[in-house]
Amino acid sequence: MALPTTRATFKEYCLRSLGKPVIEINVDPDQVEDRIDQALQYFSQYHYDGIERVYLKYQVSAADITRARSDNSLSSVTDVDGSTSAVWKEQKNYIPVPSSIMSIVKVFPLNQGRTTMFDVKYQMRLNDLHNFSSTSMINYEMSMQHLDFLDHILTGDTAIRHNQHQNRLYLDMDWQSDVVADDYIVIECYRKLDPESFGDVYNDIFLKKYAAQLIKLQWGANLSKFQGIQMLGGVALNGEQIYTQAQEEINKLEEQIQLAYELPPMHMIG
Repeated sequence: MALPTTRATFKEYCLRSLGKPVIEINVDPDQVEDRIDQALQYFSQYHYDGIERVYLKYQVSAADITRARSDNSLSSVTDVDGSTSAVWKEQKNYIPVPSSIMSIVKVFPLNQGRTTMFDVKYQMRLNDLHNFSSTSMINYEMSMQHLDFLDHILTGDTAIRHNQHQNRLYLDMDWQSDVVADDYIVIECYRKLDPESFGDVYNDIFLKKYAAQLIKLQWGANLSKFQGIQMLGGVALNGEQIYTQAQEEINKLEEQIQLAYELPPMHMIG
């Protein structure tokens, strides 16, 4: 059995599972492509093997900073009756992110690399850790946890907002002092797995079943308009039955993916 590793072989695999070439599958090639896209979208949305956890970096440009500083200001609008009302401008404190990003979990602190000689952590390493044989790592670890807790309470983490349909990561911070041009922003996120780069995605057992049933559903929908028509030899088309069988299988597969393959929602919040 030839295992599908490309979109073309995956398409032929799904059609063969429905009976091709013994049975003519009455589905247009464009409809098959649409159903494969639908299956891949559902697979990446709900299956834990359809995404990957990655760390991405973005270099902030001067244009990003200029755009972000231009928002959060009021503009005056004169109404028809002559009255003036204040309107908020659209927020522009964002950086672009790839469309393959499903969810952003966190943004790493932007000032990690800006350590000076006046920094508390720098002084601890300079004065207290010059000789590991006389310094307790337990005290050092407790001190670092205490400093991290104070930083969390007094400074806090950068608030982030992201929607996968906007392709933007909003950073609610002081763009005038917290970041400078050419700084790197590092994010932890979940990204769709590209099947063209990783062909084994097409060989996933769930994806093969789900895509085949979507094509079968389309097949049944196409034939349902010819319900009751007699073909040569007395054969009657039964598109309604094909459609119903496919819908039942799709319902079972979607229930299965939510119970066995979906990540807990808390893992995707960010």
